[in-house]
Amino acid sequence: MDKKVREKKFSAFCRKFLLAFIDVVLFFASNVALVYLTNGGQIEGIGYSNELLFNYTHAIITACGVIIINWVMGLYRSVWSFAGIDETVRCAVAAVLDTAFLFAVDRVIFPKFFSTINKIGFYAYLFEIVLVMFCIAFLRIGYRVIRRSLGEIDNKFIKRSTKKRVMIVGAGFMGNFVIEEMRKTDYKIGVPICLIDDNPAKKGKRLNGVKIVGNCEQIPLIVKTRRIDTIIICVPSASKLRQREILDICLKTSAQVKISPSMTEFLESPNSGKKIRDVEISDLISRQEVKLDKKVCRYLIGETVLVLGGGGSIGSEICNQVARYNPKCIVIFDIYENCAFELQNELKNKYADIIDINVRIGSVRDIERIREVFREFRPGVVFHAAAHKHVPLMEDSPCEAVKNNVLGTYNVACVSAEFKAKKMVILSTDKAVNPTNVMGATKRITEIIIQYMNQKYPETVFAAVRFGNVLGSHGSVVPIFKQKIAQGGPVCVTHPDITRYFMTIPEAAQLVCQAGGLANGGEVFVLDMGEPVKIMDLAKNLIKLSGFEVDEIGIKIVGLRPGEKLYEELAMESEISTRKKTSNNKIFVTMPEEISDESFNEMLEKLNTVNSDNVREVLKSIVPNYHPAEN
Repeated sequence: MDKKVREKKFSAFCRKFLLAFIDVVLFFASNVALVYLTNGGQIEGIGYSNELLFNYTHAIITACGVIIINWVMGLYRSVWSFAGIDETVRCAVAAVLDTAFLFAVDRVIFPKFFSTINKIGFYAYLFEIVLVMFCIAFLRIGYRVIRRSLGEIDNKFIKRSTKKRVMIVGAGFMGNFVIEEMRKTDYKIGVPICLIDDNPAKKGKRLNGVKIVGNCEQIPLIVKTRRIDTIIICVPSASKLRQREILDICLKTSAQVKISPSMTEFLESPNSGKKIRDVEISDLISRQEVKLDKKVCRYLIGETVLVLGGGGSIGSEICNQVARYNPKCIVIFDIYENCAFELQNELKNKYADIIDINVRIGSVRDIERIREVFREFRPGVVFHAAAHKHVPLMEDSPCEAVKNNVLGTYNVACVSAEFKAKKMVILSTDKAVNPTNVMGATKRITEIIIQYMNQKYPETVFAAVRFGNVLGSHGSVVPIFKQKIAQGGPVCVTHPDITRYFMTIPEAAQLVCQAGGLANGGEVFVLDMGEPVKIMDLAKNLIKLSGFEVDEIGIKIVGLRPGEKLYEELAMESEISTRKKTSNNKIFVTMPEEISDESFNEMLEKLNTVNSDNVREVLKSIVPNYHPAEN
């Protein structure tokens, strides 16, 4: 056994032994007090004192009984720092049982085996219960009271120190936990100066020695008057909208802003030191993250799942989400080996004993390579996340977008149908709706391909999922903003009024998995994305979160890039009237369109003849609502 573990166990044993010894001493003291109070202030010369109270045998028997009873009641397993109502109830029950045992020793055991005749009255034992209860409970509850009082004194002295001054928003369980963590770590994070809570009944009261001084609307004033350096938001039970409102108020101050985890994160995280974190960009989205129905994903159990583009930001998260449903095998297919290799190691560390994890390198442009992978693994479920997604780059290399996004998707769909895969789900984008760029137009064509393949090959269910911008993905604007801030600015925004829909990577991956379970064939699934976010506001908030003022870093308007538009749409006008909600009211589905063999074959012929001169003309002939954005 490790030496430190042995030392901790020995230390715990010593604490329990000491507590048991103190319980026995206090129990004996309560007996002495009882005799004193019930005999007119006399102790010596009383028959009960001579025969029982100061009898060694009597003392040993009662001491053993008290320790056993208190042990059974769990009084030596409790945490003194959090002693409360439950502890008080245990103490009360233990006091009754201890007194009952004393009564049995006095009235039954000693008269029968030691022929004692002296005793105290029945009423005295009722009084004994109160005395024992006071002694046992005071020892435990008193510790917490004294510790809290000392904490208040400690705060008064430590507030004058050079450590960071901290305001905690939320005088509940999480706020109390954060104060405890700060004390345990010797105030490395900072010193709790005050608490904020919107409940007016709490104002003026103290939580763990820290005073509640106002509500959230008063945060800017209190930060200024109390010279607060750091604000920690501890309201995990509040709605996402309310959390965002509080965050907006805090960002208007000069203080650094941090946030406590959600209750789920709090319970799952084994490392208490990582509970308090910096505010993340996902915290700036006012809508609640969509929680999807896990039952829908049961189709993944025991399946062989192929994820094309599995090494990318979304593809890797799809692999992680799929792994939770205990598939037989996960095949990661990607052209870039480094990310795929890292993901394979990550998944093997978690699931090596239960899931077969494989990586195959290749391109979706190579249909023979795709066939090799299908022939080797025979996947039942295919998630296609391989694509060129950067809008400006695809404007400069439009033919590559066609080859990879369109023809690559067609290759995967053909092989999926050839090997009779049960399901194939592709990732599309909101830029496919009334596209103004090559990337969006190619993605709209992939939706058409999926709908055609679904009606042509009914043995495989084909579906598409339409995303907004995914926070933290390789194509997201957030990493670009962070890089600019790190370089000292300015942050470049294309237009002051530009807006985008945002979702998190886990949301995107869950939506893909859900689509596979909900799909009947040919549908395009769209997540309810809430209200769009202004990119200008996003840039300002990122600057504030990085510890700077907007004027320090600066924001530069550079004009819309080629193919970029001011706002994105989630559905075309023709789809809005026919789209429906699924069993999850946050997921919409557009019904498949009928596509003739003739028109589809004509489309393929056009795509196979694209070159740098005619590519946009070909795309417009296939997607009539494709038109360049105004620049």
